Order: sequence, then C-alpha cells, then structure tokens
Amino acid sequence: MQNTSTLNYILLIALAFGCSSDKQTKDGLAFVDVRKNYPGKEIILTDIADVTYLCLNSDDDDYLYKGRIHCITENTIVIGDDVSGSVLFFSKDGMPKSRFNRKGQGPGEYIDARQVIYDEKADDVFVLSSGLANYFLVYSTTGEYKRKIMLSEGTYVQSFHSFDDVSLFVYDGSVERRNFIPLENDSQTEFYDSHFIRISKTDGKVLDYVELPSNNIVLKDEVTRTPFAARRLIKCKDGVLLCNPETDTVFLYTKDRSLIPVIHKTPSINTLDPVVILNNCADVGSYQFMEVVTVHLEREGFLTKYMMRDKKTGEIFHQNIRLPDYTGKEFFFRTRIHGDFEDGPYFDLDLIELKQAERENKLNGKLKELVATLNEDEDNNVFMLVNFK
Repeated sequence: MQNTSTLNYILLIALAFGCSSDKQTKDGLAFVDVRKNYPGKEIILTDIADVTYLCLNSDDDDYLYKGRIHCITENTIVIGDDVSGSVLFFSKDGMPKSRFNRKGQGPGEYIDARQVIYDEKADDVFVLSSGLANYFLVYSTTGEYKRKIMLSEGTYVQSFHSFDDVSLFVYDGSVERRNFIPLENDSQTEFYDSHFIRISKTDGKVLDYVELPSNNIVLKDEVTRTPFAARRLIKCKDGVLLCNPETDTVFLYTKDRSLIPVIHKTPSINTLDPVVILNNCADVGSYQFMEVVTVHLEREGFLTKYMMRDKKTGEIFHQNIRLPDYTGKEFFFRTRIHGDFEDGPYFDLDLIELKQAERENKLNGKLKELVATLNEDEDNNVFMLVNFK
C-alpha cells in the first residue's frame, strides 16, 4: 500500500490560494470566480469535436433496451438495460456482440447493474449493484461468473473507473451516506483512510489512498433529504479528476500517481451563503467544462450555470453549444454520475423528439439521414458520440 504524502497537499493548496484569481499559474491552474458573470459564447460543436451519430442495432429484440451507455472502450459500447437488468455489448459501428443477464439474489448474481465497467484486454466486466455497494461482481462478456471483489464493510461505492490494467479508482461515499443513513455498529466498522482509493482489479487490495482537504460542509438535496448527487470521479486521458464539491480545488490524479491542481474556485466555499460549488468538472480536448451550482441549503432547488474554459486562451464563458445538424437545439456538456468515458461525452438523443424535429425540418446532414431510416416504435434512441479535438 502506498500513501500519498500529506506535505504534497499542503504545498498544492498553498499554490492555489497564493495565486491571483485573475491569472493562470505556469502549470496551467485555472481560476473560476463564481461571483463573476462570465459572458456567453456560441460554440459550434463540430468546430471543436468530431461527432458520430449511432443507433445501436435492434433487429434482434434481445438488443432493444431502455437504459444508457455505461462504458465505451476502444472497440465496444456497453449498455445497461434498466428494465430487464441485462448488460449488452455492441461494436463501435452499432452491431450486437454479446449480452448477459445475471439478475437475481443468488450466488454470482446482482440485484441490478447500477454501474458497469469493461476491461476489454482481460474481458472482465465489473458490475456494481445497488444496496450496500461494497463489492464488485466480475463476469466475462458472455456472462461467465469470474469472482467477487469485496471492499471494507462500511464502504459505499458511489462511482468507479478502470484506471489501468491492474487497478480501479473508487470513490467511497460512505461518509456522506452516514450523515443521512447511520450504519448499525458504526463505531465498530473499519473504514478506509480516504474517500478516494485505487484498488486491485484482482482482489480489491488498496494500492493507494489519495487524501484531499475538506471544508467539513455537508451538502444535501433538500427535496430528497439525501446527499447532494455530485460527480466526484471523472475519467480523462491523463488519469482521473477528483472533484469534491466541498473542496475549492479540483485535482488531477495522473497515471504516474502525481496529484496536480487543475481548477480552483474562488471565493472559498466557507465564505459563501448560500453555498456555491463546482460540480461535474471535466477536461477534454482543449476545454474544461464545469457546473457552477448555487446550493439552496434551506429551501428547495438548485441554480446551475454551465461554464467552459478554453485552455489555450484561459477564456471562461457560459456554454452555448450548437449543432449544425439539429437546428434550434442547445446542448450542455455535463458528465454523468456513472460512466467510464475517456475521449469525451455522449448525448442521448430521444428518437421520438428526433422524429418530431424531422417533421419540422430541423434536422440536417448525417443526423437527418440516420433518423429517416428509423422507426420510433421499433428502434433504440440515437447516440451522439463526441470526441474533442
């Protein structure tokens, strides 16, 4: 087990607080002042990214689904069917490859497939189920049960990613969860030393703890009376972004195990009432994307602004993303609570809405051509895959 030096964090935080919010450090640390009204700027999506439209083949009824993409690897798209509990595998051109369903309550079965990650090289499918969420079940793409990876008893895995060939990166949300749902025998339960842990894909052994500073603020959703649904782990080409909204700095944990501050919010969360946080931060291509969320702790609702930053110029502006193939449609880049995507996001385009847009002559180009071939009663939704330049 390798512990990251506490001194490193102190130096990183000193760097973040010691720099002016109007400048960038020579290491590229971005500063976002949540008091400012940054200007809007229209961005044509196809100018900054390669876009691919895809409808996953549904000629076989077994590959019709109601769900979402869980994982995109070099050659495979992994879908979870929320209705049946099946896990479906498609090629990048949308053709079915395999599927399995191990839903149940017996040995080697999952209650549901809340999050699915696929290690293509090892043909290991990691399934995280609901409930206590302190273990992973591992299968092949044909549903062969391989092993169970147990974590500490009190763990609640909020999200996880495939980090490299030998390890997963996990966010343990047990502390936030215990603020609302206390555990029995809590004082006797052994918890991990940090929220962020890197574990072995083979047996769950902790390979690295990554400790971030905390402002000791409890963020909650006043409507559901549950922890605020923050996106704390986001995969990127260089590693994973660690995005605790209770902390004013977003860090990059790199493939060589370094910890680097990349986005810093001002003023500090401790000085703001109501609380304002950075959420859903992402780093893709030449841009950083983030949500600035005003959390109304004493009343219902949140106020969210979608921001983006050009890493080449340092310019920050409100997102106003348009697509030439879809007239009148506005897109916001936001990462999902669960999902393993490295190159960029995907957008799930509702087929019923697309067919209506087709009738209103709002579609153009390849999107129009694809939608013309689809039947809203027989086909899956359209995915727009985005690979930022």
